[in-house]
Amino acid sequence: MSKVSIVRCPDYSDTKKAIAEALDLLGGLEDIINPGDCVLLKPNILAATAPEAAATTHPAVVAAMCEFVLEAGGKPIVGDGAGISHPGATAKALKASGIEEAARKAGAKVVNFETAGFTKVKVPDPLQFRELYLAKPVLEADVVISLPKLKTHELTYYTGAVKNFFGALPLNYRKKAHYLGKRELFGEAVADIYSVIRPRFAVMDGVMGMEGKGPSHGDPINSGLILASPDCVALDIVAAELIGFDPLKIPTTAGALKKGFGNHCPVVVGTPFKEARMKFKPSHGGISTAPPVLTRHLGKFFTIHPKINQRKCTRCGACYLNCSPHAVEQAEDGSFRINPEKCILCYCCRELCPNNAVEMKKSFLAKLLTSDF
Repeated sequence: MSKVSIVRCPDYSDTKKAIAEALDLLGGLEDIINPGDCVLLKPNILAATAPEAAATTHPAVVAAMCEFVLEAGGKPIVGDGAGISHPGATAKALKASGIEEAARKAGAKVVNFETAGFTKVKVPDPLQFRELYLAKPVLEADVVISLPKLKTHELTYYTGAVKNFFGALPLNYRKKAHYLGKRELFGEAVADIYSVIRPRFAVMDGVMGMEGKGPSHGDPINSGLILASPDCVALDIVAAELIGFDPLKIPTTAGALKKGFGNHCPVVVGTPFKEARMKFKPSHGGISTAPPVLTRHLGKFFTIHPKINQRKCTRCGACYLNCSPHAVEQAEDGSFRINPEKCILCYCCRELCPNNAVEMKKSFLAKLLTSDF
């Protein structure tokens, strides 16, 4: 039976003490982390916002978990990929959120999923995707730990430990998941991601949550909690119910349960459930009411693809050598081109080009919606 610990944490000055208590209630990390293990800590760094906005995992939570990983003999690595679709977004989010500085001060390595590369993997018992590209640091880690934020979500109602791994996808696959057009199908797509990554533990930042128009435009709310569990699905079931949602109606939870992860009735330890419970204002936005076929069709007209400026290109090959899906192709004359049919929008080519020769080519609709036209 999966256990979920709940611990009171009124503000971030008590973060490390609260997390220590939450871990102790579950037996600590000793059975999760072996000496020398590379431990990938996956916070939520959705966008370049300050910690006070409550859109991202607070740096105090990240720093504390880095320290606990080191105490267990592991090597902490903190990484994520921002949800904003333009190159450089992750680097900005890591800095603005305070996560990069906090992680490094705590002795962790920081990785940017945008530039770390992606690997194609097959999905076991797929519900929506038979294969996916996932960030290399997640796949190469010995242990993966989710560090989600307690928030509402326009599409999935609630976002937590399972949904957190959506950030391991390159942007093109995130678009494909959104184009599925139904909440339950999107939840199944996230469950496919989860089934490959198989995280070993989760610690949720519920000290300051977000209610209303989550995950990025809602209102901060002092929920004063730290939650932890070796089972991300169990944690999501408890956390969603804590803030007033039917946990079995959360698409990502339903998708994970459908694939055989978690259980419907986790055991709560620590602060009693009834004492911790508080109702969050739900988000009233979400998925389009347009037919899925129309949504997918219109999505084809919103394109942003990298393109090599041949006048700036020195043919150093940095883009060619670092392109995970081999979308950068070399012509007979030695020049390089990017095949948009293969591109997964990871933007490694742009980030790694020493001559700033990779530019962004936008469709008319993309220019309109991104205020560049």
